[in-house]
Amino acid sequence: MKARQVLSATAIALALAMPLALMARADGDAIPAAPTADHATTSKLVYGLLSDSRYAYRPRGLDATLSQDIFRRYLESLDGNKLFLDAADIARFQPHEARMGDAVRHGDTGPAMEMYAVYKQRVSERVEYARSLLEQDIFDFEGEERWYYDREDAAWATDSAELDALWKKSVRNDWLRLKLAGKEPAEIRTTLDKRYANIVTSVSQLNNEDAFQTFLNAYTASIDPHTDYFNPRTAGLFNQSMSLSLEGIGAQLQKQDDVVVIRELIAGGPAATSNKFTPGDRIVGVGQGRSGPMEDVIGWRIDDVVEKIKGKAGSQVRLDVVPVEALLDSEPVRITLTRAKVRLEEQAAKSKVIDIPASAVGDAKRIGVIELPAFYQDFEGRRSRNGDYASATRDVARILGEFRAEDMDGIVLDLRNNGGGSLNEAVELTGLFIDTGPVVQVRESGGRVNVESDRKAGVSWDGPLAVLVNRASASASEIVAGAIQDYGRGLVIGETTFGKGTVQNLFDLDRWPANEGTRHGQVKMTIAQFFLPGGSSTQNKGVVPDIRFPATVNGSEFGESTYDNALPWTRISAVPHTQYGNFAPLLPRLDELHAGRVAVDREFQWWKEDVAEFRAEADKDYISLNEDERRTERDRQAAKRKDRQEERKRLGLDLDPLAELSADDGLTANERDIAADTAREEAAEKRPDPLLRESAAILADAVRLLDADRQLSAAVLPESTGPGRWAR
Repeated sequence: MKARQVLSATAIALALAMPLALMARADGDAIPAAPTADHATTSKLVYGLLSDSRYAYRPRGLDATLSQDIFRRYLESLDGNKLFLDAADIARFQPHEARMGDAVRHGDTGPAMEMYAVYKQRVSERVEYARSLLEQDIFDFEGEERWYYDREDAAWATDSAELDALWKKSVRNDWLRLKLAGKEPAEIRTTLDKRYANIVTSVSQLNNEDAFQTFLNAYTASIDPHTDYFNPRTAGLFNQSMSLSLEGIGAQLQKQDDVVVIRELIAGGPAATSNKFTPGDRIVGVGQGRSGPMEDVIGWRIDDVVEKIKGKAGSQVRLDVVPVEALLDSEPVRITLTRAKVRLEEQAAKSKVIDIPASAVGDAKRIGVIELPAFYQDFEGRRSRNGDYASATRDVARILGEFRAEDMDGIVLDLRNNGGGSLNEAVELTGLFIDTGPVVQVRESGGRVNVESDRKAGVSWDGPLAVLVNRASASASEIVAGAIQDYGRGLVIGETTFGKGTVQNLFDLDRWPANEGTRHGQVKMTIAQFFLPGGSSTQNKGVVPDIRFPATVNGSEFGESTYDNALPWTRISAVPHTQYGNFAPLLPRLDELHAGRVAVDREFQWWKEDVAEFRAEADKDYISLNEDERRTERDRQAAKRKDRQEERKRLGLDLDPLAELSADDGLTANERDIAADTAREEAAEKRPDPLLRESAAILADAVRLLDADRQLSAAVLPESTGPGRWAR
């Protein structure tokens, strides 16, 4: 997607890697010019893996071309929007371009660290200039000036004067946003000065681990888009996200200025069950056990604070907390908690029921929905064989059991925005809907093809099924949707999927240097390409739905095909698998009914209008700095939301809880009131979902049509007694 923020790609990537924010200690590590021994060893280990065809699916030698790729990607990771470095800096770095390959091979991070240090210096200079603008008389907005915020494909600024001009427009845009939100000049000046100061704080205090990880990921990304290096801390966070569990106090934390605050309490966790915390409470000190020294954590980066708070289940931690309603310099309250293993339910499978009213083609239907955000699995818990581990398949099987008991007429498996996860979970979850058979073919680097199959006889759901996908459905999601489509087991509805048809595995770099603990991190490395039972790869092309919704994003901006080094689409031989159905004879009628319904569905039509408007705005790459023009657009959006709410009332539709909260407040996430921001998130989750409702309606149509026409049912579902028995 196109860049839309002033922060560098490095800061954004690290902010994503660490929960919600990135801030460092005031005494954060300097960026060394020379590599550490551990970094040198790690670099050599990563090179050994990615250049070896026994491990890597597409190994690349460290030649001149790859050195150029590493250099380019490293610059993109530092300053992808070209707002900090200028052409003179790039010329200064140019001699390093040919050295990048050797630097990785020999563990010499000196060139990368030098570039990183210059980048940090430029951030400080640019932000200092931005802060100086706040005292100048530049905030009239009557001209025709535009801020071209997307500079990904722009040339590097020729000098600092050109960068000054760019930053002046950026600052003016920030000011105008806050002015339109009703803020007075003094408040705007204070807010922006603090915002820009926080950028300097976060970037200037990045340490050598951050710099090294950024450098190695420039190398891994040059191999292929989905190979990544994780330093030890990032590796732990990745594994935590896959297991849907952590050992700690059960609180989601966020950085606000120099303080870590509680954003959300996780149900069932020690913090929630203690009844001593409120969202917005500030953690200013942490101590270990009942008597360990208290450490003042004001000014620390959030991942350092998290490391202090997390710990082995059963151990204790003491927190000094300033309540949300108190001044920050108030006397803190000391709270002692016993850590526990906490299940992260937010990404777990969830269910709901949609009632589809009777129509001209049949009676009312009840459709069960399973929303699955990720294919998670607690690998360590599964290996322990105690039976208590998080698993997407286990959770979905439990929900299917509940739906069977409620005698649902059909199931929609919602995989929108599901970026994948465990390949094993994808195979086992597909097995809930098919009897034994192949789910995915996996071709390794040497060309050998292994077939991953569901070997467990029987199914958890043998009735009508639809899989809902969008452009952000990727990897394991595409395996499931594609296999269901190849088997003719259910309908695939939505947008063409992402197109990620490769398999990654985690390699622990500490397995080689014996007895050295966790010092080198992990590599998530592409080791194979997957193919569907019918022989087609999802790589680049994705899974094309049977019933298509309008595309929410331009395929040239988001998806596997946007990567310049993505593998091409190809196919291999099919493997024998049961063909439960063939929906081709049914699709024209379903499309006809779908088109007629959405033509009068106000929510669906509003969604289409919003998508078209979003794409048109995204294609512009700029925003006007004319106040009248911006205010007119703001008022138009507010009127649109109000008119839609009024029409919802007239038509008896569910109101949009986000409608009253959608106006741009000009603030970033860590500047907003915690309670207000979480309320906005909760409202967004409860918005009307016309795509999900329409998917349920399409599935209900299919059930009705097949129930009413035995000849059509025989043509569509010849395997009428096994999985795929749609006639109810």
